[in-house]
Amino acid sequence: MAVALSTLVEEADRYLNSSKIADYCPNGLQVEGRPQVMRIVSGVTASQALLDAAVEAKADLVLVHHGYFWKGENPCITGMKQRRLKTLLKHDISLLSYHLPLDLHPDVGNNVQLARQLDITVEGPLDPDNLKIVGLVGSLSEPMSPRDFARRVQEVMGREPLLIEGSAMIRRVGWCTGGGQGYIDQAVLAGVDLYLSGEASEQTFHSARENDISFIAAGHHATERYGVQALGDYLARRFAVEHIFIDCPNPI
Repeated sequence: MAVALSTLVEEADRYLNSSKIADYCPNGLQVEGRPQVMRIVSGVTASQALLDAAVEAKADLVLVHHGYFWKGENPCITGMKQRRLKTLLKHDISLLSYHLPLDLHPDVGNNVQLARQLDITVEGPLDPDNLKIVGLVGSLSEPMSPRDFARRVQEVMGREPLLIEGSAMIRRVGWCTGGGQGYIDQAVLAGVDLYLSGEASEQTFHSARENDISFIAAGHHATERYGVQALGDYLARRFAVEHIFIDCPNPI
């Protein structure tokens, strides 16, 4: 079956409440392709590798978390940007992208989906007084040592995480997928035993050490693979179309 592109985009915008969320890029339809959609290819980032794979898979629409047209970037359509857009336009493929709306969603969101992968029970926002901070806090069913929890992360992510080990057993966890390492200070105030994000900065080490909190950097790409898959599955069920997730490995 096929669905009108406009109908699919309208439902995705509604489901993610994207018009209400301020962001660093436009959310929704970024590149318009053919008017009917039968096959969705999803991935984390609209890289050339994903676009080439989507062409090979005969996709009508590419769904991603990291799209194009970020605030502050050079607007000229040259080099890498020209090649990416040319691929989409040449093959009449649409690009649908959701950044913060996909981080925040209570069902298909990156943070909620990662919690399900790691068997963390979600308790609430990382900072209830600042909902612009997209991280969450939650708890484990049984306390674990930092190294045991890091092994769980490695098994799920398929890659060895960076662990800064604190002294406490892990009962409460704070996390924010992707580049959320700067929220470690909010995690300390929230009283968690471990904070997890995709990336780490130089100062993250000192914050973890001096506050005696465990920290894990599990990979920006790796921690954000699950939301876009869940959204693609939702749209596929909603409109009886095909959805294929394509993972283009990224060690960052």
